[in-house]
Amino acid sequence: MLSERRLEVLRAIVQDYVGTEEPVGSKALTERHRLGVSPATVRNDMAVLEEEGFIAQPHTSAGRIPTDKGYRLFVDRLAGVKPLSAAERRAIQSFLDGAVDLDDVVGRTVRLLAQLTRQVAVVQYPSLTRSTVRHVELLSLAPARLMLVLITDTGRVEQRMVDCLAPFGETALADLRARLNSRVVGRRFTDVPQLVQDLPESFDAEDRATVSTVLATLLETLVEETEERLVIGGTANLTRFGHDFPLTIRPVLEALEEHVVLLKLLGEAKESGVTVRIGHENAHEGLNSTSVVSVGYGSGGEAVAKLGVVGPTRMDYPGTMGAVRAVARYVGQILAES
Repeated sequence: MLSERRLEVLRAIVQDYVGTEEPVGSKALTERHRLGVSPATVRNDMAVLEEEGFIAQPHTSAGRIPTDKGYRLFVDRLAGVKPLSAAERRAIQSFLDGAVDLDDVVGRTVRLLAQLTRQVAVVQYPSLTRSTVRHVELLSLAPARLMLVLITDTGRVEQRMVDCLAPFGETALADLRARLNSRVVGRRFTDVPQLVQDLPESFDAEDRATVSTVLATLLETLVEETEERLVIGGTANLTRFGHDFPLTIRPVLEALEEHVVLLKLLGEAKESGVTVRIGHENAHEGLNSTSVVSVGYGSGGEAVAKLGVVGPTRMDYPGTMGAVRAVARYVGQILAES
């Protein structure tokens, strides 16, 4: 375990390196920070931190920079989440309050996160598997063609066309709509298959095939890959950090194009607290020079998806964690009120 003084020296090195982009020397540390000890003692502390792998010397006669291990300790032990200013909170609220539907909420959230953190923002759409049914609408488009509209408690809307084997009248359609909603409204999507499995048997023989087709379309909607949708914004922000990536920015950009990789980075939605993955903690090789800060969001205190940012390991962790958490809280409030 490091002493409190050495933790303080590490904190000062992280703060200075994040702020100046320059390796940090002992003389600069004693001038900028009230460490209460001599430069010789700070040099000794830095030697111990380097030996323990918390800081490194990028080249001869240079100062020191934090390693992934150093950033990890900073985040775990040292960094409180930096609160947003009243002006920032008002800006978040007014920007998100103007959203008209879920797509707009997600799009605005991505732009807002990218602007607040000046990093790459990633927002996952609410997962259907963690949502509940708000309403199922059935509309007749032609005698043997219907539209199924599924609306979730998170404001997500899924539309599917249903081609029936035979014409289906308005009376039968109204009956199916009413019976279907009475069974599934307010229930979790994972419960729906069991709730509707015997529904066709309650209809007249000539209507059962159509009812079964409608239900099959509904159940397909629950398992389609589209539920794991992501939106990414602010990729251009990476160009400001070109020197933070050892060789080239290209591996990072390629990794960001793989949504499966990003979903794994964001983690499970049920992890509602702020998660920070630093450097080589990211399994994907292309993202070994980045950090990912993510948090779950949702209505009613339950996370239904994740949002977060990707940036270089030389990141303002307290500020980024505060921004990500604040935006997630506002998005959750919007979903709860929608």
